[in-house]
Amino acid sequence: MNKIVSLLGAGLAGSLITLGSYKALDMDRKEVVFQQAAQPSSYALASATTSANELDFSAQAEKVTPSVVNIKAKQMVKGMPQNDMFRDFFGGGNPFFSPDQQRQMQPQERENSATGSGVIISKDGYIVTNNHVVADATELEVTLSDKRTYKAKVIGTDPSTDLAVIQIKEGNLPAINLGNSDQVKVGSWVLAVGNPFNLTSTVTAGVVSAKARNISILREKSPVPIESFIQTDAAINPGNSGGALVDLNGSLIGINTAIASPTGTYSGYGFAVPVNLVSKVAEDLIKFGAVQRGFLGIVIRDLDSKLAKEKDISVSEGVLVDSVNAESAAKDAGVRKGDVITKVGMANVNSSAELQEQVARHRPGDKVALTIHRDNKELVLNTVLKNKEGKSEIVKSERKEIFEVLGAEFSELSAKDKKAAKVENGVKVSKIFAGGKLKNQTDMKEGFVITKVDKQPVKSVKDLAALLEKKDGGVLIEGVYEDLPGNYAFALGF
Repeated sequence: MNKIVSLLGAGLAGSLITLGSYKALDMDRKEVVFQQAAQPSSYALASATTSANELDFSAQAEKVTPSVVNIKAKQMVKGMPQNDMFRDFFGGGNPFFSPDQQRQMQPQERENSATGSGVIISKDGYIVTNNHVVADATELEVTLSDKRTYKAKVIGTDPSTDLAVIQIKEGNLPAINLGNSDQVKVGSWVLAVGNPFNLTSTVTAGVVSAKARNISILREKSPVPIESFIQTDAAINPGNSGGALVDLNGSLIGINTAIASPTGTYSGYGFAVPVNLVSKVAEDLIKFGAVQRGFLGIVIRDLDSKLAKEKDISVSEGVLVDSVNAESAAKDAGVRKGDVITKVGMANVNSSAELQEQVARHRPGDKVALTIHRDNKELVLNTVLKNKEGKSEIVKSERKEIFEVLGAEFSELSAKDKKAAKVENGVKVSKIFAGGKLKNQTDMKEGFVITKVDKQPVKSVKDLAALLEKKDGGVLIEGVYEDLPGNYAFALGF
């Protein structure tokens, strides 16, 4: 009997040691799976000329790693109090506690932290990352590869591409070299550099598996998602988001953004925003405070041989125009329903993703040549792109400081928005971030249409900024929701 007890005690001690070791390596409570050692393989590389030197990526890794940073984002999230066995048993009602005590057990805000990656794109502290890494952050902390740590501020975000730019107060930083994603070929070697599972400065290698992939991951984040990802089999995991995808010259060709996985971890496919789109979005956010995106104003779909036969079209490559919006750039240029767009500028487009990426690289007012196929003829139509409001001017972000205090993004109302909300004028609350005054002081929801501030009509984002920047003390914000009856009012203190 004593022997059995001794064995049980030894087993328990061993289990405690194992659990203690795992706790020390908690890694933000993410599951760590240790793989068994691979058995000796009877297979060899197909090419007899391949040498170890050709597969040595140490020079590229050494060049790129200093440009990739670790981002820690603090967020406020709502959750239930832990270890409330009475709530779990009684399903919300708790007969053993008073109403005041029960109110304290309601969902409460608590601080949470998440980690991601970013890439230094300028010596003066600008860093590009993913929107989903920083979107709801109340505080950002950036750690460089040499362990220096800085607070960062958000310069701008773009949910349509899942990109964001942040900045730290430092100079002479190791900015990465920007490559050319148009020259990237399927099968080319690439490196992914980032901080998966909070493991800093991790480098993985793989090849470009495909280009111009649309995986429909941004539809819930933006009404106009732009997905034309570079697909790679270089291992990308949670924490790699916002990190660098580089070529063998050590030049940035993409920002790692997403993985295709049934488990939430790497299973063979990762996706990166191509750098030619990244550089344009980042430049807009830094220069204008908002992305200046040009639109053609058309509804499109991919063309294949089956659809070409159905529509009696003599080509099977390109993008089919399903409809053309009135007063759009495409309408003004003479684009018609049934046209097949085969080029944007000098770039061939053979999918909706490719066309969207090429157009997204341009700003309102830019002149873009479209090569189209119509009635067995090839035509070139010159377009002048417009923004989503149908204008060709650059619209800078208005009074960014006051909107940062509010913790929200606002957009102008389209004619469709006005009709849906049954208002003549107003401004839509397109995004509310944790930590701002709107989130902390009101129950306002995204999609709310602001029509008045202290009884003064709001006709534009510029009007809203002008009215709010003068306020000191209490403010009454009035408006409506598109899908709810009645008028709503929210009191806000400055």
